[in-house]
Amino acid sequence: MMISYKNFVCGYKDKTLFKIQNLDIESNLCILGANGSGKSTFAKATCQLIEYDGDIFHNSKNLKHLKKQALAKLISYIPPKLVSYDEYISVKEFVLLGRFIYKDFFKEYTQKDKNKVNQVLESLQIQHIKDSYLNTLSSGESQLVLFAQSLVQESQMIIFDEPTANLDPRNSKIIATVIKKLQKDFNTLVITHDLALASFLNSPILFIKDSKTNFYKNPKDFFKDSELKRLYEVDFKEMAIVYE
Repeated sequence: MMISYKNFVCGYKDKTLFKIQNLDIESNLCILGANGSGKSTFAKATCQLIEYDGDIFHNSKNLKHLKKQALAKLISYIPPKLVSYDEYISVKEFVLLGRFIYKDFFKEYTQKDKNKVNQVLESLQIQHIKDSYLNTLSSGESQLVLFAQSLVQESQMIIFDEPTANLDPRNSKIIATVIKKLQKDFNTLVITHDLALASFLNSPILFIKDSKTNFYKNPKDFFKDSELKRLYEVDFKEMAIVYE
């Protein structure tokens, strides 16, 4: 799978957040940058949730021209936090909603849909909370439930928006390990402030700063002390990689 950005410009009102003349994502990507630099905007534009100038292609297909159902089968978006309008919906019911794009109108979810939910819950080792209400879950469990709903959607590309935000070190490690495994079967785009997570995933990196972008095909070039100091204006003398 190839996602390509051509003459891609994004922003709000009169403020341009970033410009990308040409960028190809062949498999996985991490996006880093300061607060307000445009990381989440990049993701929302990719999902066609906001308007932008330029074009985004999946192989040779322009995403602007895809119908919503086709787009959902191509890309799924995982927000930083689980939000539901019904606190008393169970985990398995919430995850099953990820199969909506495959459901026939006015018909119930099929046994195939339900089997897919069970399979994904087992693969994420959260089968034991399938009957729990969303409002009873811990932060780590909530994040895994979001992952589960995305996986049953069976999209080719998964966008993770701050997946380890507000998680303790133990749950951060669990989430990082799950994403690492998913990279083998899916294209992933991870938006994060977590340098340890970015290093652990070892994906190419796009850094956004002051409306400009820096692309590092080899993440080792990004994690040089001199480069980190230049980008973040902080002196990184030692990088504590906690996930290894």
